[in-house]
Amino acid sequence: MREIIKMILVLSAICLVAGLLLGTVKQATLSRIEEQVLICVQGPALKNVLKDFDNNPIAERKKFKVDKTDTQVTVFPAISKGYLTGVAIEGFGKGYGGDIGVMVGFDLKKDELTGIGITTMKETPGIGTYISKNDFTDQFFEHPMGNLALKSQKGDIDAVSGATFSSKGAMDAVQKSVNIYSTIKPEILRAWKHME
Repeated sequence: MREIIKMILVLSAICLVAGLLLGTVKQATLSRIEEQVLICVQGPALKNVLKDFDNNPIAERKKFKVDKTDTQVTVFPAISKGYLTGVAIEGFGKGYGGDIGVMVGFDLKKDELTGIGITTMKETPGIGTYISKNDFTDQFFEHPMGNLALKSQKGDIDAVSGATFSSKGAMDAVQKSVNIYSTIKPEILRAWKHME
């Protein structure tokens, strides 16, 4: 009986030490991981969805709280010659293999999309991953915010053939970003007011 109690205590101590070490390493690397995601994942998407900017949208990003929700969203500004011309917001939708992250660019003057870029997905290779190809993403270039839905939902966006869940997930992410943009646009304009 003493042997069993001794083994339980030793194993508990090992688990406790391992858990503390893992937690410490995670906290120590959290900011570095976030920086890598910004540079390697969101950075390329920002270059595709924002136009006419001479600033660093990643360095000048700001967080906003969405009214009547607990959601906080990061907004990436596109500034050209000192003027705020557009912003990008990342939205998420449920795909076949998990969440799909979509960076959506907005033109502030025209109130239209400047484009989308897929940031994260776990979709089926060769089928669902086609939502990241130009055939799908180019449909959002300079697209008005009205009638923004798949053709199966009475919109004007063609879904990827054979990737219904992926197409719906990407569209859901875009629509969430549009709703957030519409809600916080006045705050965005106030946040970068000196650049209007």
